[in-house]
Amino acid sequence: MKSPVVSLLILLLGILPLASGWAVGQEHPAVTAQPNTVYVGADGKFEADPDTAVLQFNISAQENNSRDAYDRASKDTEQIRQILRSNGIEPKSAQISTLSIQPVYDYKAAKRKIVAYQVNASVSLKLKDFGKIAPIVQQLSDTDVTDQESINYTLENVEAAKTKAVEDAYRHARASAEAVAAAGGRNLGELSYAAVDVSENPRIVPLTRVMKVSPMAAAPAPTEEFTPQTISITAHVNAVFTLK
Repeated sequence: MKSPVVSLLILLLGILPLASGWAVGQEHPAVTAQPNTVYVGADGKFEADPDTAVLQFNISAQENNSRDAYDRASKDTEQIRQILRSNGIEPKSAQISTLSIQPVYDYKAAKRKIVAYQVNASVSLKLKDFGKIAPIVQQLSDTDVTDQESINYTLENVEAAKTKAVEDAYRHARASAEAVAAAGGRNLGELSYAAVDVSENPRIVPLTRVMKVSPMAAAPAPTEEFTPQTISITAHVNAVFTLK
């Protein structure tokens, strides 16, 4: 016959709230605790290597009239297409998110005056081969037709990493449940219910513009011999186990 202390412990386990460390604002399915069960929550994490680098840069051209500005931007863009082809990349894989043609005003006079026209375009390129990052960025810098280059490392094939994070969270949840069951003089039974939340915490790694270097003093690229930071995938598991 179970002692009153053990019975009280089991009852409390059945209605135990979620761990206070879980993020505020997360909503989970309501669970009606049953006698002889233990309800636990645990976090898990998996550090995944990024599989995609997103190179972003701007194209900007300014001339006295809109036609000349547009023609110059077109000429500059052709240089970029040649750089991509020389690195084995199809130009159509690059995406333009914005394209604008706008006047440039001189505000010094009493009445503003149009002094030039400027064409701006924002371009992004996804790269799976990280070895191509440094050559492309260096060549873009050498042409002097782009600015504001940056690189974000991301994880596109995220499902496998999510599974690893969930497995880690479940291991922690089961270990906690086993500890509580043992403290109450019981054995842990089967899993009867589980709810899972998974989130990705991307780490953005900016890459500043590569400065030109002379052929006599070729310097390694900023990314040379470094490894991109990992992408952290976190999971939270709420689980109900039976008690024997």
